[in-house]
Amino acid sequence: QVQLIESGGGSVLPGDSLRLSCAASGRTFSDYTMAWFRQGPGKERDFVAVISWAPSIIDYADSVKGRFTISRDNAKATVALQMNNLKPEDTAVYYCAAKTSKFINRTPGAYGSWGQGTQVTVSS
Repeated sequence: QVQLIESGGGSVLPGDSLRLSCAASGRTFSDYTMAWFRQGPGKERDFVAVISWAPSIIDYADSVKGRFTISRDNAKATVALQMNNLKPEDTAVYYCAAKTSKFINRTPGAYGSWGQGTQVTVSS
């Protein structure tokens, strides 16, 4: 298992930007496909974005496509989520997740390692 720690959450206004970061430790980071999920109040945990280990294949939920960008730095063992033009419906706890298979997947159950989550609140 790899250990994951998220950072970068906060409270912002609609239209603002935030950058989330997830630091991994414990295993070879480049072996992992990395993803971001989010869970709003009273909702299920939903897929946001995923990036495979090599070559990088990327997928986004339709709700964030064109606004969010996922990236990874294998040398620093980090994965980032740049979130632009944030909307109130983006309010949620955001989780970083990892799995060893090179295939991207939108299902939370496919991921064996999770961070503790970071809160993102978008409100006027």
